[in-house]
Amino acid sequence: MTAKPSTEQPSSRPASAERAPSEQAARNKSSKDQETKTTVWVALAANLVIAVAKVAGGLFAASPALLSEAAHSVADSMNEVFLLAALRRSRKPADPQHPFGYGKERFFWALLAAVGIFVTGGCFSIFQGVEALRSESSETTTGYIIGLVVLGVAFLAEGGSLVRALWQVRQQEGGIGADPALRTVIAEDGTAVLGVTLAMIGMGLHMATGEVVYEAAASIAIGLLLIAVAYRLGKEARDQLIGEAVDPELREEIAHFLAEQPEIDRVASLLTMRLGMDSTLVAARIDLAPGRDSEVVELVMVRIKSGVAERWPQADQVFLDVTEAPPVPGAEVAPDLTAQ
Repeated sequence: MTAKPSTEQPSSRPASAERAPSEQAARNKSSKDQETKTTVWVALAANLVIAVAKVAGGLFAASPALLSEAAHSVADSMNEVFLLAALRRSRKPADPQHPFGYGKERFFWALLAAVGIFVTGGCFSIFQGVEALRSESSETTTGYIIGLVVLGVAFLAEGGSLVRALWQVRQQEGGIGADPALRTVIAEDGTAVLGVTLAMIGMGLHMATGEVVYEAAASIAIGLLLIAVAYRLGKEARDQLIGEAVDPELREEIAHFLAEQPEIDRVASLLTMRLGMDSTLVAARIDLAPGRDSEVVELVMVRIKSGVAERWPQADQVFLDVTEAPPVPGAEVAPDLTAQ
């Protein structure tokens, strides 16, 4: 009768140890999401105002480069809406149909944002440039001063949004690649600053020479730039949706932690996968030291899982498979003397 309480007591301590890191991780995640949400809202507000100004200025000046930039800002505004949806949906708790949660929602919406940049921004910009080259009507630069003023204001607004996003990157761990929503905002704002610069150069050369080819070339260059950025963002989002392992350095740290446990003889295999911004799956096949009964093994597994979660709060899904290690290649196998 006295053995039962003694076995329950050790298991209660690791359980509480598991809850504490998970609660702290939840608070950290909420704080990071709020910062990213603020950054996305800043970018959305800037892009909406800029898009209206660019459309009005582009139609008034009949400038293909300015209209290309207007399409760019419209695409960015749509993408910010996608990213806000990603931030909201990725916080949904796990349920029976999605036992690992909705963390990959952020990767999915980042992929849609990349498609939006490609279609709405890149393809339309190239179309505008080609149409300007094919146009046989005389091109005028009436109203280009207003267009250049609009682009100057857009440069300052996009630059401010970019500074805000880069500031957040410096405040968080993992760098620019840690958050797909933040990564998309930085890519959009950085591309927007460069695109506005190209548009201003194209419009300025058009005004100076009277040749529309410079502005058309700027429009095509903006489109190619957007397509390149969209491809890069789409590829990264695709890899994360398929199932991307954690950084090799982190994987080695976890493997070393498991291998140094006295109860573990050998880590036969270790698999990891990012399930979201702050959620990681860790699955290890381990060979335990001999001479331990099932009750002790259970307590050992709980302790090791708690240790992993405490050191790496993002590793919230830890699975340990106790199995016999495979034979070492080249090692001699003792013959079975009982065989007939």
